[in-house]
Amino acid sequence: MSDDILRFPRMPGGVPAEVVHAVEALLFAAGAPVRTAELAAALECEKRLVERSLVVLEDQRRGTGVELRAVAGGWQLRTASRFAPAVLALRGGRPKKLSAAALEVLSVVAYRQPVTRGDVDALRGVDSGRVVKALLERRLIRVAGRRDQPGRPLEYRTTRDFLEMFGLSSLTDLPTLAERRDMVGSEVDAGTTEE
Repeated sequence: MSDDILRFPRMPGGVPAEVVHAVEALLFAAGAPVRTAELAAALECEKRLVERSLVVLEDQRRGTGVELRAVAGGWQLRTASRFAPAVLALRGGRPKKLSAAALEVLSVVAYRQPVTRGDVDALRGVDSGRVVKALLERRLIRVAGRRDQPGRPLEYRTTRDFLEMFGLSSLTDLPTLAERRDMVGSEVDAGTTEE
Protein backbone atom coordinates (compact mmCIF):
# COMPACT_ATOMS: atom_id res chain seq x y z
CA MET A 1 0.00 0.00 0.00
CA SER A 2 1.37 3.44 -0.86
CA ASP A 3 1.92 6.12 1.80
CA ASP A 4 -0.37 8.60 0.01
CA ILE A 5 -3.38 6.33 0.46
CA LEU A 6 -2.71 6.11 4.18
CA ARG A 7 -2.32 9.88 4.57
CA PHE A 8 -4.83 11.08 1.99
CA PRO A 9 -7.63 8.59 1.42
CA ARG A 10 -9.21 9.30 -1.95
CA MET A 11 -12.56 7.73 -1.13
CA PRO A 12 -13.60 8.63 2.44
CA GLY A 13 -16.76 6.67 3.20
CA GLY A 14 -16.68 5.26 -0.34
CA VAL A 15 -17.19 8.72 -1.85
CA PRO A 16 -14.67 10.63 -3.98
CA ALA A 17 -13.06 13.25 -1.72
CA GLU A 18 -13.61 15.90 -4.39
CA VAL A 19 -17.39 15.39 -4.20
CA VAL A 20 -17.29 15.83 -0.41
CA HIS A 21 -15.27 19.04 -0.88
CA ALA A 22 -17.68 20.28 -3.57
CA VAL A 23 -20.69 19.68 -1.31
CA GLU A 24 -18.93 21.57 1.49
CA ALA A 25 -18.18 24.49 -0.86
CA LEU A 26 -21.79 24.69 -2.02
CA LEU A 27 -23.10 24.66 1.55
CA PHE A 28 -20.60 27.33 2.57
CA ALA A 29 -21.56 29.55 -0.37
CA ALA A 30 -25.32 29.08 0.14
CA GLY A 31 -25.45 30.23 3.74
CA ALA A 32 -29.01 28.89 4.05
CA PRO A 33 -30.19 25.27 4.21
CA VAL A 34 -29.91 23.46 0.87
CA ARG A 35 -31.87 20.33 -0.05
CA THR A 36 -30.01 17.21 -1.18
CA ALA A 37 -31.69 17.30 -4.60
CA GLU A 38 -30.48 20.89 -5.13
CA LEU A 39 -26.92 19.87 -4.29
CA ALA A 40 -27.11 16.93 -6.69
CA ALA A 41 -28.45 19.17 -9.47
CA ALA A 42 -25.70 21.77 -8.94
CA LEU A 43 -23.01 19.07 -8.99
CA GLU A 44 -24.69 17.17 -11.83
CA CYS A 45 -24.41 13.89 -9.96
CA GLU A 46 -26.69 11.31 -8.38
CA LYS A 47 -28.59 12.24 -5.24
CA ARG A 48 -27.32 9.07 -3.56
CA LEU A 49 -23.70 10.19 -4.02
CA VAL A 50 -24.54 13.53 -2.40
CA GLU A 51 -26.29 11.76 0.49
CA ARG A 52 -23.18 9.65 1.15
CA SER A 53 -21.00 12.76 0.85
CA LEU A 54 -23.13 14.51 3.46
CA VAL A 55 -22.59 11.61 5.88
CA VAL A 56 -18.81 11.86 5.36
CA LEU A 57 -18.84 15.64 5.69
CA GLU A 58 -20.96 15.48 8.84
CA ASP A 59 -18.44 13.07 10.36
CA GLN A 60 -15.46 15.23 9.31
CA ARG A 61 -17.03 18.41 10.74
CA ARG A 62 -18.12 16.82 14.05
CA GLY A 63 -16.36 18.45 16.97
CA THR A 64 -14.97 21.33 14.90
CA GLY A 65 -15.98 24.99 14.99
CA VAL A 66 -18.28 24.56 11.99
CA GLU A 67 -20.68 21.64 11.93
CA LEU A 68 -23.03 20.18 9.33
CA ARG A 69 -26.66 20.15 10.48
CA ALA A 70 -29.92 18.91 8.98
CA VAL A 71 -32.13 21.99 9.18
CA ALA A 72 -35.46 23.03 7.62
CA GLY A 73 -35.56 20.11 5.20
CA GLY A 74 -32.03 20.74 3.96
CA TRP A 75 -28.41 20.87 5.08
CA GLN A 76 -26.46 23.82 6.45
CA LEU A 77 -23.02 24.56 7.81
CA ARG A 78 -23.44 26.20 11.24
CA THR A 79 -21.04 27.41 13.86
CA ALA A 80 -20.82 25.11 16.87
CA SER A 81 -23.04 26.41 19.66
CA ARG A 82 -20.15 26.40 22.12
CA PHE A 83 -18.65 29.33 20.20
CA ALA A 84 -21.83 31.45 20.21
CA PRO A 85 -20.48 34.05 22.68
CA ALA A 86 -17.34 34.60 20.58
CA VAL A 87 -19.34 34.78 17.33
CA LEU A 88 -21.68 37.35 18.89
CA ALA A 89 -18.71 39.38 20.13
CA LEU A 90 -17.17 39.35 16.65
CA ARG A 91 -20.40 40.32 14.93
CA GLY A 92 -21.12 43.01 17.50
CA GLY A 93 -24.70 42.00 17.89
CA ARG A 94 -27.07 40.19 20.10
CA PRO A 95 -29.11 37.19 19.13
CA LYS A 96 -32.61 38.00 17.96
CA LYS A 97 -34.84 37.12 20.86
CA LEU A 98 -38.52 36.43 20.86
CA SER A 99 -40.89 37.72 23.52
CA ALA A 100 -42.82 35.29 25.70
CA ALA A 101 -45.96 36.23 23.75
CA ALA A 102 -44.25 35.49 20.43
CA LEU A 103 -43.08 32.10 21.72
CA GLU A 104 -46.61 31.29 22.89
CA VAL A 105 -48.10 32.17 19.50
CA LEU A 106 -45.38 30.21 17.67
CA SER A 107 -46.06 27.20 19.88
CA VAL A 108 -49.77 27.32 19.10
CA VAL A 109 -49.13 27.66 15.37
CA ALA A 110 -46.43 24.95 15.33
CA TYR A 111 -48.42 22.35 17.21
CA ARG A 112 -51.92 23.06 15.84
CA GLN A 113 -51.35 24.34 12.31
CA PRO A 114 -53.12 25.47 10.32
CA VAL A 115 -54.68 27.88 12.84
CA THR A 116 -56.54 31.16 12.63
CA ARG A 117 -55.84 34.18 14.77
CA GLY A 118 -59.14 33.43 16.52
CA ASP A 119 -57.82 29.96 17.44
CA VAL A 120 -54.66 31.52 18.88
CA ASP A 121 -56.62 34.19 20.78
CA ALA A 122 -58.96 31.56 22.24
CA LEU A 123 -56.04 29.45 23.52
CA ARG A 124 -54.06 32.41 24.89
CA GLY A 125 -57.05 34.33 26.24
CA VAL A 126 -55.75 37.64 24.84
CA ASP A 127 -55.64 39.44 21.49
CA SER A 128 -52.70 38.15 19.45
CA GLY A 129 -53.01 40.45 16.43
CA ARG A 130 -49.79 42.43 16.98
CA VAL A 131 -47.78 39.31 17.76
CA VAL A 132 -49.08 37.51 14.66
CA LYS A 133 -48.19 40.55 12.54
CA ALA A 134 -44.65 40.64 14.01
CA LEU A 135 -44.15 36.92 13.35
CA LEU A 136 -45.35 37.37 9.77
CA GLU A 137 -42.85 40.24 9.31
CA ARG A 138 -40.04 38.05 10.68
CA ARG A 139 -41.15 35.29 8.28
CA LEU A 140 -41.55 32.75 11.09
CA ILE A 141 -45.19 32.14 10.13
CA ARG A 142 -47.03 32.52 6.83
CA VAL A 143 -50.57 32.75 5.56
CA ALA A 144 -51.61 29.26 4.50
CA GLY A 145 -55.05 30.03 3.09
CA ARG A 146 -58.51 30.79 4.39
CA ARG A 147 -60.70 28.65 6.60
CA ASP A 148 -64.03 27.59 5.15
CA GLN A 149 -66.22 29.20 7.81
CA PRO A 150 -68.09 32.50 8.17
CA GLY A 151 -65.75 35.47 7.63
CA ARG A 152 -63.20 33.21 5.88
CA PRO A 153 -60.42 33.95 8.42
CA LEU A 154 -56.78 33.54 7.41
CA GLU A 155 -54.99 30.38 8.48
CA TYR A 156 -51.33 30.38 9.51
CA ARG A 157 -48.50 27.85 9.35
CA THR A 158 -44.84 27.93 10.34
CA THR A 159 -42.16 28.52 7.70
CA ARG A 160 -38.75 27.14 6.77
CA ASP A 161 -37.30 30.17 8.61
CA PHE A 162 -39.03 28.89 11.77
CA LEU A 163 -37.41 25.48 11.31
CA GLU A 164 -34.04 27.09 10.65
CA MET A 165 -34.25 29.40 13.68
CA PHE A 166 -34.98 26.50 16.01
CA GLY A 167 -32.57 24.06 14.33
CA LEU A 168 -35.31 21.64 13.30
CA SER A 169 -35.14 19.46 10.23
CA SER A 170 -38.94 19.18 10.10
CA LEU A 171 -41.97 19.66 12.35
CA THR A 172 -41.67 16.02 13.42
CA ASP A 173 -38.58 17.11 15.38
CA LEU A 174 -40.73 19.21 17.72
CA PRO A 175 -40.84 17.65 21.19
CA THR A 176 -44.07 15.91 22.07
CA LEU A 177 -46.05 17.18 25.04
CA ALA A 178 -44.78 14.23 27.12
CA GLU A 179 -41.16 15.03 26.17
CA ARG A 180 -41.77 18.69 27.01
CA ARG A 181 -43.14 17.73 30.44
CA ASP A 182 -40.06 15.56 31.04
CA MET A 183 -37.75 18.46 30.06
CA VAL A 184 -39.55 20.89 32.39
CA GLY A 185 -39.56 18.27 35.17
CA SER A 186 -35.80 17.65 34.86
CA GLU A 187 -35.14 21.44 34.91
CA VAL A 188 -37.17 21.71 38.13
CA ASP A 189 -35.33 18.71 39.64
CA ALA A 190 -31.95 20.19 38.70
CA GLY A 191 -32.90 23.46 40.40
CA THR A 192 -33.83 21.90 43.75
CA THR A 193 -31.32 21.57 46.55
CA GLU A 194 -31.21 19.15 49.42
CA GLU A 195 -31.39 20.55 52.92
